[in-house]
Amino acid sequence: MKNLSFLTSLLLFSAIASAQLSKSDYAALQQREDSMKAYAIAIVRAENPEERAYADSIFTRMFVRALVTPYSFDYPFDSLVSISRLAPPDSSFKIFTWQLAISDDNVRKHGAIQMRTKDGALKLFPLIDRTKNMQSPEDSVGNNLNWVGALYYKIVPKKAGKRTYYTLIGFDDYDMRIDRKIVDVLTFRDGEPVFGGNYFSIPDNDLKKKGIARYIMTFKKASSPKLNYDPEMDLIILEHLVSESGEPEKKYTYIPDGDYDGLKWKNGKWVFVKKLFTETTPEGKEPVPLPILDKKGNGKFDTKGNNH
Repeated sequence: MKNLSFLTSLLLFSAIASAQLSKSDYAALQQREDSMKAYAIAIVRAENPEERAYADSIFTRMFVRALVTPYSFDYPFDSLVSISRLAPPDSSFKIFTWQLAISDDNVRKHGAIQMRTKDGALKLFPLIDRTKNMQSPEDSVGNNLNWVGALYYKIVPKKAGKRTYYTLIGFDDYDMRIDRKIVDVLTFRDGEPVFGGNYFSIPDNDLKKKGIARYIMTFKKASSPKLNYDPEMDLIILEHLVSESGEPEKKYTYIPDGDYDGLKWKNGKWVFVKKLFTETTPEGKEPVPLPILDKKGNGKFDTKGNNH
């Protein structure tokens, strides 16, 4: 009986070991990736919008063709530095996001969720940015076809009961006057992605309101307030904002003031925590990473999609 159990385990291990990206497919994906790099960079660096849109169209088609390769989920695509690539620790899916600037006032977010499949076949959910068509993106719950677009730079899995909630933190180059950072929660219902929900407990005041489906930090363009997850504190840390002109109704006047609030995961919700630090934080010692874009607006991601 023990020998039979050992044999069964060995056969199972062999089946799992063989269910992976082959060397020939890996090499083919390397060639495809090499061809895609120039287009990925041109999406953000080409001088005029027509060239950027053309590069985006070609890149998207090439990317999807590459993902059709069996077990492409295991390929890192780590040379595509302008494309954010994130996966949770359970490796159940990957999420790719990038942005296309049509004009200073029209920056579209594109992306896709690739699911891990047992047979290596492609299961892909395109992300369609509908933000500009939404009356209240902060309150919207939608699927991949009704997505509040963002260039994601962090994924934080959290549990409530037996269910896993994937918190996504991202940047939105919204328009000529404002940028935004977004904390969204991704779940899967019957295998389909759902963005947003009743996962935030935030008090009413000039900057925030109750009952939101996602947290959106809106601020003056290029003022770069900090927003990220700190694993040591187990908190999402939010730099506090104030209106530089004393006009809180004008979001384009909001700038960071050096104080920090937070969000703490409790009983299936991100609960607001006011005033995290009582001492002034020295410049350059903030408890969150640098912005995800450099001064030219280019992405800076490592092989795991983390920003530098």
